[in-house]
Amino acid sequence: MDNRTYKAIAIGGSAGSMDVLLRLFACLPKKFSLPIIVVCHLHPCDEGGLIEVFTRHAPLIVKEVADKELIQAGHIYFPPANYHLLVERDRTFALSIDAKVNYSRPSIDVFFESAAAVWGDELIGIILTGANKDGAAGIQVIKKHGGLTIAQDPREAAYPAMVQAAIDTGDVDQILCTEEICKFLQMLPVSCTGHVIEE
Repeated sequence: MDNRTYKAIAIGGSAGSMDVLLRLFACLPKKFSLPIIVVCHLHPCDEGGLIEVFTRHAPLIVKEVADKELIQAGHIYFPPANYHLLVERDRTFALSIDAKVNYSRPSIDVFFESAAAVWGDELIGIILTGANKDGAAGIQVIKKHGGLTIAQDPREAAYPAMVQAAIDTGDVDQILCTEEICKFLQMLPVSCTGHVIEE
């Protein structure tokens, strides 16, 4: 565990990641003060069922992102289905219906790259199980901007292709199993942000 102060956590996942996310969210302390922003590959017709599921299991507020919404500390955010999610310089969200990237919308790469440009070395990027390589390029951008990069251990991933693609870039700082990611999140200081992410 380093001594840097972080302002946000960006998580990307696909096939098999729902179970991992449930475990990660269940382990969070109630006073966890960083925003957690999650991009998962959703069916284009998903109508928000994901939010209902995670609301029942997470101690934080779980929300579906609205365009131009201000990012709040201590919240868990998901984009609506069939929209790319981006972070703007003023710490608000933007939604886009631009073409799919890596056959996906939302794309983890699109999200990671925009988040890295905003938070730089104050961002933690986590890539979870999935069946393609979306997120690998984004992990490289997070690392280039000085952020901390974590990949789920491919040996426990239900679909290891996504985490392995990220690891193969050479830009993953830590390879952790789900339990170790939980412990890492629990060790993060809860006093590093206020209620709203500041400039």
